[in-house]
Amino acid sequence: MADRQLLDKVHSLSDLELAVLLSLIAREHCLISTEPDSVDELAEELRLIASKTFNLSSAIVSCHSHTTLEDFATSLFVQPTRGPPSPGNTRSVSPYQPRNEQLQLSIGGTSSPGSYFPISPSPRIGGPVTPLSPSAGGSSSNIAQARIANVILAKDLDCAPRAVQIQALELLRTRRIFTRTSVQTAPKQFLFIALVGASSGGQARVTPHLNDFFYLSHWHDPEMDGFPYLDDEFNPKPGDEGDDPDEAASTISSSSVIKVHQTPLFTEHEISHLSELSRAAHTSISVARYQANLVAFLRTHRAVAPGGGVTPTATRHLAQLARSLAALHGLDYVTPSLVALALRKVYLHRVDLVMAAGRPDRERSVQWGSDVRLVRGFLEGLGVEDVLEDVLESVKVPL
Repeated sequence: MADRQLLDKVHSLSDLELAVLLSLIAREHCLISTEPDSVDELAEELRLIASKTFNLSSAIVSCHSHTTLEDFATSLFVQPTRGPPSPGNTRSVSPYQPRNEQLQLSIGGTSSPGSYFPISPSPRIGGPVTPLSPSAGGSSSNIAQARIANVILAKDLDCAPRAVQIQALELLRTRRIFTRTSVQTAPKQFLFIALVGASSGGQARVTPHLNDFFYLSHWHDPEMDGFPYLDDEFNPKPGDEGDDPDEAASTISSSSVIKVHQTPLFTEHEISHLSELSRAAHTSISVARYQANLVAFLRTHRAVAPGGGVTPTATRHLAQLARSLAALHGLDYVTPSLVALALRKVYLHRVDLVMAAGRPDRERSVQWGSDVRLVRGFLEGLGVEDVLEDVLESVKVPL
């Protein structure tokens, strides 16, 4: 069982930070969605989470319909540098910045290559890291010296061509990426996050095989949850930075760089300890049967298309996530409520509905004589979230 100090850290995390932590514990990858207009802010928030909460380097990959394999590959790299932070490192102006102020910020966090099970503490890298891309003057020699970032934030991955999404799947499966001149290997602490803009979490997805590879998904509501790190970065509290706007902007600039090098909230040792606890969590026979019943009811739900995302990989992820949630709650056993929470996160991006493709004739009861028009009326407006809640209400919870 985790000690109280570690659990207090866990309980202080935001939902986004918890999604990242759960993925790091399981050494799996995730999909995070939000409103389409908020994808850029979400990427910046996760970049700050990676550096400040977990001390991991990050690279933001902007995808679109014309993204090439080379564009995707070269955007994964960061070039570590040593020495004090330089004010020359800039990034594009965020909507959180004042219009007349060009704040100088470092891009990404810093991290030693490290391991989940370090033998001894590794030295901290002294300077910021900058993504390597063709627009930044990336060359084959620079790529050979660079390394893949610990956290890859793939914005609008669903908009990328199918070939690019297949390349992303190969990166996740093999932990390697091929460039024109070399083969680059991902670091041991490696997390790939697909950022997708959608009107709801149930509508955010990528190509089927890549979609099934993602461990969990999370919907971030920009109105309800906001972007705490971005707010703190660009909108300091009145009086904290003095009355002079120029002095305040200068202070924000320097503090945004210095904070990256402060002690991270979670160390590699703590993450590896939580990982060990999750593997040791016990699942009783009754809870295991409850998990199996949920999967069976979900697979046969009338709104779910045949073979609609209820895969063996998803079943494995469901059990794995339930054990990880037990560790984060200070438990050495899995409870039905944790299984229910895991179900909402594991299947949100996976489940395919018959109405999503506009094919009510694929609903199971039609083959037994149900009227297609009545089926359409019954299923219309039903989302993935509604189906998951219906399954949880239908399956009896063990005592």
